[in-house]
Amino acid sequence: MLARVLSAAVNGIEAFPVEVEVNSGWGDTVVVIVGLPDAAVKESRDRVSTALTNSGFKFPMGRTTINLAPADVKKEGPSFDLPMAIGMLAANDQLMSSLLDDYLMVGELALTGAVRPVKGVLSIAWRARAEKKTGLLVPVENAAEAAVVEGLQVIPVENLREAAGFLEGEIKIAPMQVDLNRIFDQSYDEEIDMAEVKGQESVKRALEIAAAGGHNALLIGPPGTGKSMLAKRLTTILPPLTLEEALETTKVHSIVGLLKPGQALVTRRPFRTPHHTASDAGLLGGSVNPTPGEISLAHHGVLFLDELPEFKRSVLETMRQPIEDGRVTISRAAGAMTFPSQFMLVAAMNPTPDGKMPGESRSSPREIQNYLGRISGPLLDRIDLHIEVPQVKFHDISAERTGETSAVIRERVVAARRRQQARFARKPSITCNARMGPRELKSYCALAESTKELLKFAMSDLNLSARAYDRILKVARTIADLAGAEDISGDHISEAIQYRSLDRQLWT
Repeated sequence: MLARVLSAAVNGIEAFPVEVEVNSGWGDTVVVIVGLPDAAVKESRDRVSTALTNSGFKFPMGRTTINLAPADVKKEGPSFDLPMAIGMLAANDQLMSSLLDDYLMVGELALTGAVRPVKGVLSIAWRARAEKKTGLLVPVENAAEAAVVEGLQVIPVENLREAAGFLEGEIKIAPMQVDLNRIFDQSYDEEIDMAEVKGQESVKRALEIAAAGGHNALLIGPPGTGKSMLAKRLTTILPPLTLEEALETTKVHSIVGLLKPGQALVTRRPFRTPHHTASDAGLLGGSVNPTPGEISLAHHGVLFLDELPEFKRSVLETMRQPIEDGRVTISRAAGAMTFPSQFMLVAAMNPTPDGKMPGESRSSPREIQNYLGRISGPLLDRIDLHIEVPQVKFHDISAERTGETSAVIRERVVAARRRQQARFARKPSITCNARMGPRELKSYCALAESTKELLKFAMSDLNLSARAYDRILKVARTIADLAGAEDISGDHISEAIQYRSLDRQLWT
């Protein structure tokens, strides 16, 4: 007898439908899986066979052929265990149900018949709704994640026996419900706060500008000045994730398997900090079957690269295009996949090889130049703010008073972002000033003649590139937004120019 069960698989961050066709026929007792299965899918026959027996069902005698269609796309992972088992039961008349065409199902089976969580369920839930299915059968641990998709019945199942009972109508299972407002209605009592950083008010101001405009930033200072401490607190002053941003971020984290059991959404902006020994595949994503890398896991959040010059230059160079485009495309023999990578790049480095400022360093000018030369000019041009982090003075360390809290700074950042959202309301692809293109720069960053002369003098005196010119305008626009000003003034340009530290003669 032939049975058909509906499932889905993930390709990139999107899912596509998979039909699990099961045919039970005459011959030697064997289970054959076709349709380009990988090793994990091929191993399903042993898991499914044992799970059926331990769940109290009869193992089908004769030749059982399982086809995963479409047959020209490779199938990966253990998520087809549950639909295979249901299909085998239906093909051998151990399950009679009219709901098989109405529900998609995914899940890994334990040998006991328990249903274990799988990756990529949020993308699969979106595909189920797009296919106009009634609902989705998922493991209990994945139910909250899938339930954020409205208009879809999400049925949490604990084991194979329960799934079969629901499909036959013997067991009633209430669909999983989540309250999105409750998920987002949470306090921002972070474990860390900007107020914990003693002194460094100028650096906090620069990070506020970076957060307000979505600008990339480079922190330059001797060891022990608080560069890492400041960077880790940047996410506490960024605007809260919108629902759309949370869904995109959750998709990526779900595919990699970073969601906690029962977690519905990623509601805080990610902060990823890969080690400087990371490979290009670890940073961009890759392997034989491409998966998201660190820059995609930092989507809508912060990617922090500590000790920037210690990263391999080839690894850093591969980031240039994703920084500009907001996405990364990985091509392998298995095909090409595109992952989102719209993140804020924040890096930290020492000013010289021995960690001291140039005027105090014992390193020779050539050694300093070689150290800085590990970071290419084109990559530096893509970093909007070069922020000098000085040594903290004793009276700042010993003072009992604290600076502004993250909540206070975040209010100003959110107000500036609202001005940008109103400005770019007709251009949804531009979410902040850092994403402005040439047309937007011309429209929204027009300068008075006196301000133009100031910028012209700075460009010639510091020998800045054309890309640095654009960065200065974008940062100046953000500074004006923080001040609530409609036009960019000379003060805004002057402050933006000071954040091009590595372009100054002192460093070159």
